[in-house]
This record gives sequence, C-alpha cells and structure tokens, in this order.
Amino acid sequence: MQQLNWPVLTRYDQDHLTRIALPIGGIGTGTVALGGRGDLRDWEVVNRPAKGFNPKHTFFALYARATGKPGVARCLEGAIDPRDYEGAFGCPIPNHGLPRFRRCAFEAAYPLGQVVLSDPDVPVKVRLQAFNPFIPCDAERSGIPVAILRFVLTNRTDRRVVAAVCGNLENFIGQDGSVVADHRINAGDRGGARNVNEMRTLKRATGCGLFMHSQGVEPSAEQWGTLALVALTMRGITHRTTWADLSWGDSLLDYWEDFSADGALEECQAEVNHPIGSLCVTLSLKPGETRAITFLLAWHFPHRRGWGLRNEPSLTYGAGTRDQPDRVGNYYATRYADAWDVVERTAAQLAELENDTLTFVNAFVQSDLPAPIKEAALYNLSTLRSQTAFRIESGHLMGWEGCGDKAGCCFGSCTHVWNYEQATAFLFGDLAKTMREVEFKRATRSDGLMCFRADLPLDRATTWIHAAADGQMGCLMKLYREWQLSGDDDFLRALWPQARRALEFCWRPGGWDADEDGVMEGCQHNTMDVEYYGPNPQMGTWYLGALRAMEAMARYLAEHPTHDSPLPSGEVSREPEVGSDAMRDTPEGLIAFADKCRRLFEQGRAWMDAHLFNGEYYEHEIRPPQPGDLILEGLRAGMGAATPQEPELQLGAGCLVDQLVGQYFAHVCGLGYLLDPRHVRKALRAIMKYNFRRSFHDHFNHLRSFVLGDESALLMATYPKGRRPKRPFPYFNEVMTGFEYTAAVGMLYERQIENGLKVIAAIRARYDGAKRNPFDEAECGHHYARAMASWAAVLAWTGFHYSAVDGVMTFDPIEGTHFWSTGHAWGTCTIRLAKHRAEANVTLEILGGNVKLHRFVLRGFGEAAFDHHEATPIAVSSTTNL
Repeated sequence: MQQLNWPVLTRYDQDHLTRIALPIGGIGTGTVALGGRGDLRDWEVVNRPAKGFNPKHTFFALYARATGKPGVARCLEGAIDPRDYEGAFGCPIPNHGLPRFRRCAFEAAYPLGQVVLSDPDVPVKVRLQAFNPFIPCDAERSGIPVAILRFVLTNRTDRRVVAAVCGNLENFIGQDGSVVADHRINAGDRGGARNVNEMRTLKRATGCGLFMHSQGVEPSAEQWGTLALVALTMRGITHRTTWADLSWGDSLLDYWEDFSADGALEECQAEVNHPIGSLCVTLSLKPGETRAITFLLAWHFPHRRGWGLRNEPSLTYGAGTRDQPDRVGNYYATRYADAWDVVERTAAQLAELENDTLTFVNAFVQSDLPAPIKEAALYNLSTLRSQTAFRIESGHLMGWEGCGDKAGCCFGSCTHVWNYEQATAFLFGDLAKTMREVEFKRATRSDGLMCFRADLPLDRATTWIHAAADGQMGCLMKLYREWQLSGDDDFLRALWPQARRALEFCWRPGGWDADEDGVMEGCQHNTMDVEYYGPNPQMGTWYLGALRAMEAMARYLAEHPTHDSPLPSGEVSREPEVGSDAMRDTPEGLIAFADKCRRLFEQGRAWMDAHLFNGEYYEHEIRPPQPGDLILEGLRAGMGAATPQEPELQLGAGCLVDQLVGQYFAHVCGLGYLLDPRHVRKALRAIMKYNFRRSFHDHFNHLRSFVLGDESALLMATYPKGRRPKRPFPYFNEVMTGFEYTAAVGMLYERQIENGLKVIAAIRARYDGAKRNPFDEAECGHHYARAMASWAAVLAWTGFHYSAVDGVMTFDPIEGTHFWSTGHAWGTCTIRLAKHRAEANVTLEILGGNVKLHRFVLRGFGEAAFDHHEATPIAVSSTTNL
C-alpha cells in the first residue's frame, strides 16, 4: 500500500531551495539528486562524481484539465531562482523555457525528500515524494541503484480533473558527466553511441516502462551500462521511445505541443544517438480526490575502475595500465543483471522497502533528540550514498575523502579522515568490518606500517608507502569498536596479528614512540597533511586510545585462547619475551603485551597531563629532530616541513579544535578517560572560549573558506597565549564541520550541553538550503567523510553504549524515547523516571536486526538481566523497573 504521509524533520521555504540537492541512490551505487525545486540534478550514477551533469531534456511534466476548463501543462518543478537567470546565452538552468509552478517548498527527513508544488492556475496540487530505501543494519536493501519518485496529485477544485504525469529521460549511456572525453567510447567515428530505448512490461509487478541500453558503447567501458524508467501501473500509459530529430530546439517544441495538447503522447520515429524516452500516465481525479503515480528510475554501470582516471594525471594515484588493469567493479552489479532487473525486483518488494525505511525514519525523527543533533546526524548519512563511498565487486566498502565536481578527492579510504566518522559502524556494522579488513589485511605491511591510503585493486593496496600516526592509531581503536559492536571473535582473531604489528610499529627505531615511554615524539604525519614533530595532544590521545584498545583485546584473547594456540599455557617454562614469534600469541605472551600497553598508557597520560596541559588546554611541544636522528622510512609524506631540523607547519602553542580527538573516540568505544577528566573538561571549555566565533566579518583566512560573514563556527586553531609559529599547520584559520562535530560531541559527553548544541546548531544554520546544500557538508570535496562524526552526537546525548562481547547495553538516565543502533540491530529505548528519581521504567524495543543482550544498565540506577542469548531478536517490548 502506498505510504502518502511521510515524516518531516526540516521544511525549507521558497527562499531556501536553491542549493538543496538530496542524493537519491543506494550505498555504493551512485546517486541522482533531488533539487530543492523538484528537479533531478547531478546525475552521479556512472562511477564518478558529476556535479552539474544534467542529461538533456530530462524532467517530469504535468498536464491537468478541469471539466469545462482549458488544460494546462507545467514542468513539475518550482520557479527558477532569479539569481540563476543570468548566463552568457540566457538562463543556464536546464529546460529553463518550460512553464513551472509558482509556489514551492521542500520537506526532508533523510532519506525522504518531498517537494510541494502549487499554482493558482493549476487545478491540482502536487507533492513529489522521492527516496531510496535506507534500513539500518541491512546494507543489501540499502544498496539498490534506484530512485523512487511518487507524484501525489490532489484535485483542489469542485470539478473532475483529468491529469497526466510524464517522465522524460535521455539515454545518456556513454557519458559520465566529465568534461574529459573518454577514449574508451568507440563510437566517435560511427555516428555516436547508437543508444536504444525499448518499451517493456514488468513480470514481477504491475507496471511498464522504458529500458535503455547501447549498441555503440564499448561493453568494457566504465560508461557502459543500462537505464530504466518504469511506471507502476498499466493504465493510461502512452509513451515515446524517442523524440523527433529537429533543429533549433524544435525537438522540445514538438514534444511539448504533443503533451500539452491532451496529456498523452504519440510515438515518434527518429534515428538519434542519445534518444530521449518519455513515459506518460493519465488518470482522473474527482473533486478533492488524491491519487498517486509512482515511477522507478534505475541504473546499472558495472565497470568501476580504481582511483582516478588515466587521462587525469593529477588524480591517477596508481590507476591501472594495460599490464595492471584497474577495474574493481561494483558490488551492486553482482546482485542485479541490469537496470531492468533492478526495477523488476524493487517493484515487487517496494511496499516492504518503504515500510521499513519509514520505520527507521519515524523512530529517529520522533526520538527526543534536540533538532540540531537529529539534522546533523541524519542528513550526513547521505554521504554513504554519494560517490564518496562505494563498494567494489568483492563487497568491500571503499571511500574517497570527498568528491570534486568531476572526480574523487584524495583516494584510498584515507585512515586519518575516515577515523572520525561513526555512522558506518553504528548503522552498517558489516560494512565497517570490510574497511577494517582492508586496513589490516591488505594495507598493513609485515613490518607494521599501515599505508594510510589503500590503492586499488586491492592486490596493490600497499603501493602508497606512507603511514599516518593518527590514521594508524585510530584504526586500532576502530578494530576494537567493530569487535565490541559485533561480538565477532573470529573477526578479531583474523586481524589481531597485523593489529599488533601496527602498534609495535610505534616502537621501532626512528618511529613515533621509539623510546617506548607512552608519548609520541617522532615524525608524525597526520590529518593536517603535514608532519608534527614532538609531543602533541592530537596524536597523543589517538595513541593513548590505541594502547587502551589493544590492551583490552589482548587480555580478552589471553582469556579465550583457541585450540590452535602454538604453546598452551602449561608448557611454558620461561618468562615470555614480548617480541618473540613463538610466544606472541600464547596467553602468557598476550598478557605480557597487554601489561606493556597498560604501562605505556599510564606513563603517557601522566606525562601529557603534566607537560602539555597549560592550565586551560593541551599544547604541542615542538621537538625538531637533531642531525643524524633516524626518521623511519614512510613517516614523511612529502607535504610537511622541508627541513625537519627547522620544522614549519606545526601546531605549537595553539588551542586546537580536536586536541581531544582520541578522548572523543574513547568515549564512543567505552574505553573511559585517557587523560585527567578535569583537564578534559577545561580544554573543551577553552576550545569554546577561544575558537568559537559568532561572526566572521573581520576574520582573515589565507586558504579555503567554508564560513563567511555573519555565520558562526569553531576555528581550527587559535593562539590565545601567543607563541604562534610563523607558519602554522595549513588549515589553522579554516573551519571544517567534521572537526567541529568532534569537539561538540566531546562537550556533550562532558555535559557541557549548551556549548555542544551551540556548535552543532551553528553548523546546520550554515547549511540552510540558501547558502549551502543541507546534504553536502564539504571539506576537501563534497560529501566529506569526516562530517559523519555527527552520528556520535546521538551516542553522546543518550549515553548509549553497547558491547556484544559482554551482551550489555547502557544508557544515561535521560527521560524520553531514544533511538539506538549497534550496526547489527536497532530500535528505541524509552526511559521514564519517577518524580523522586529513585526509580526508572525502561521500555526497550528492537525494530530490526539481531541483538545479544544479557544486561541492561541505566547509569546511576542499576541494571536488569535479560534472557536474550546469542543473537536472538527480541520480538516484543521489554519493560523493566530499575
């Protein structure tokens, strides 16, 4: 049954539509964006970013005629913003000459986007509902290459109305939106790509539509594939498989005169290279009646290639040659034969897909989170569906840092960027585990150096020979997180040997902590794209967090030895040597390793609190290496100081926005405090005091600007105590949302609620639809991965923590209904406190996935035991008095 009433989190009026582009597509499939006025823009479905790629004459149109009145025709879009009128040859907006609706608004609760259209001259109101299924913990059903578009028509008159909705789509197979011509397309001297549209009928559901393929594009080309446009009805259908081939824009004229005459189409015969197909549905509406027409738009382009393109030298990063083919494929293409297979299977299960998506969105939107947190967490999930993230044929999730307009930006699932985000792990745990497999199994060398950019195909993942201190340490914490959330001991054991080597790499001569004192002093390449020299809080907290995570995992493995341990416990007759290959993974060897991690952790935290905390925040103590000092190969990436003995591009005495990034992650993982809690709280207050600006009118920034004018934001770094290096790290004057979220989440964990919410609200005010796209928080590229740190605000607000290893779920005693997700199960938790606050009533509901739950803990109140063992789902609500 069609779901006509959708939840709304944010409503954008006509003055806040211009920048809206909500990505509609599955995880790892590419997307087409729903624009704020109802247009389809940014067709990024052909294996690469393609901002501004709008295939010719691709739009939806409405015809409506009330009894006794003349018919009217409109493009199903709102009015073009006057600021977009000007161009070298008139208005540059696609299909600008079509009549449009006078009034338009946009309503969103990602992944749901709705465009509300009305016009006093049109007898029907229109609500366009667009989405792609998004179901937590179900990457398969959240990874469908389809856009679902429902046009809900309401007769606003007292007369019967005949109405028609027509979808028009160019068969653009062979194009990918790049300004660079692709030499793999072999039809250039043979009259074009010779694409073909054909009419088909669905077999698994009621509906028919256009299947688009090519007889001219090389079948191995990245731009080769199929498209489909289907209406889920067999009534009132007319169509064109192509438009007339006429000059001077008369192809559009011919189509419009045909459609606007009576809301029906006559077939047209023409030989064109990229035919435009049209699919029209006509229906009748009684006075006041509402009816809906649903279209499915699907794509299937199987030949994704590795990072970059051969003909873009600045972006190749090891792209393949004839001897090393760079095809990595798309996972979704292994599940569907072509675009028609996509629409067949999606149509057959559409009601269930929509139902489950609405269950998720309703649960999240109706939860008692502050509105800025809801918006920040929910809308940044769109990054998982952008070209920033993709799944290669093997199923591994990979990612750029972000996307340029025409190409990915910064390849390799960059560890020091993806470290910050929490959305993948807590919503799609199996996908997060594939990223850890790449990092440890594919990108970590035998000496423990983890290449912070994994090349593709994966058999050359270690081509990039540089290590990032924060990236490598963060991956160790992420391994702990994924293990805790999944409870998968086999996963931990499979990656443990390389994880241990990755930590021990710190202690190598010339490494990050060569003197093994728990403090990183060495050459530390990091997410600021430079190398820091000397102890600093950013790298230091990552290191402390990694030590704690590795200690915990080592102790667990020691307590749960496998039958194939090389030397069982009773056979050891000497003190184990920590580095001994024979003793490494025996219980004794693991305990010795865990003890060493604990010792270094205690030493490191004590030293940092004593020497880097200046009374308000943590500073960087710059320690240039001396001539002759060893710097381990792979630690300098070539972007930092030219002369390490006189290093520029350092943090120094700055108050850094994410100086407590390791602490942020430790709270998410339940690893406790890495530093003195009093110092942590003071440092967060200092970040707010010194880095938050309410206006940027008088702010000087020498690099990129992501904030301007009257907007508010947290600066990357300030120097309130002076001693600023002449040339600090490159981005110190900038603002970037992922870093802001990290600080804000830290504030929420420390119950500095007002400050944390102020930072998050300031971010979302900047992405208001008028100035910036609410579904595209940029940093080094569109849809930047780091911004998915925003999901951690959900965890911090509710105090949610879960361990599948122990079967324990924990919440803070915050009254209300809270959304939770472990990456493998999700649901809601409603907490009601008695007036005297001595008792609490808790209702836990599992809405999807499987969960292992032995104990539920409400901090400060106590705990309750459950009898849900292993991974059996809880089918009914469980109410417990605590």
